[in-house]
Amino acid sequence: MNLDRAVLAFAGCVVLTSLLLGWLVSPYSLLLTAFAGVNMIQASFTGFCPAAIVFKKLGVGSGTAFS
Repeated sequence: MNLDRAVLAFAGCVVLTSLLLGWLVSPYSLLLTAFAGVNMIQASFTGFCPAAIVFKKLGVGSGTAFS
């Protein structure tokens, strides 16, 4: 798995977890979904992604989107 796929998989897990929490626990959990969306939008413009930095430190191989 390369860095791009790891970041996308992590973002998908965050969104699905937030939706599940919003359904089962509290609608305020949907703020996590909003945060994930805003983070993905800013990463598309700036190229800065905190999850990519963490995955790099964990040894995940490079991809093409996050260098």
